[in-house]
Amino acid sequence: MADALVIFKPDSSHRLATRAAVWDWLSSERDWKIEGLGWFQPPRSLIEVHYDFLEGRPFFAWLVRFMSSLPLLVGRISASAATLEELRFELGETRIAESRPGSLRERYGIGGGVNVLHLSDSPESGAKETALWSDHVDLDRIEVEMAGGGGAPDHTWHLRSLAAQYAAGVHKDAAARAMGALLREESDLDAAGFDALVGVILGAFD
Repeated sequence: MADALVIFKPDSSHRLATRAAVWDWLSSERDWKIEGLGWFQPPRSLIEVHYDFLEGRPFFAWLVRFMSSLPLLVGRISASAATLEELRFELGETRIAESRPGSLRERYGIGGGVNVLHLSDSPESGAKETALWSDHVDLDRIEVEMAGGGGAPDHTWHLRSLAAQYAAGVHKDAAARAMGALLREESDLDAAGFDALVGVILGAFD
């Protein structure tokens, strides 16, 4: 068995229906086991090291903000190499437009790097990532009891359409306002946290 790091990105940590769907998938524990899960707000320095292979890319500064602006659900699972490959298949490709139909990212990802979940892509990366993050957060204990989505709506398809308009500069201000209204319905964040969520999601499409 190997370790893999799991991070609910801001769009699944704080969109309630999406969080519930991802949790339902992970907690089925068909051929894997959740070893730890808890809330943690990563410092910028940790995200910079975690994604150091992307440093220099045009989206790197946004990615660091995206992953450090809010508390996230962070955990560890144990799985065989074959099961980890299956999990990655079920999660879907990184780019939403290329994600396999029915995958988690195809169903719940908004676009760009707003793609639901980080999951180590191999036993080797899992060992490296869990070693890095375990210096900052306890990956050996389940510290949260996940509830359902509380009846919150899932506006993924509408958000995806609006994000495409925003990115293309078509009705940009109206699209941003509409995205904010839909995200408000999906989230239970306080005002400051919600403003941060909207900011980092829109930032993916600027």
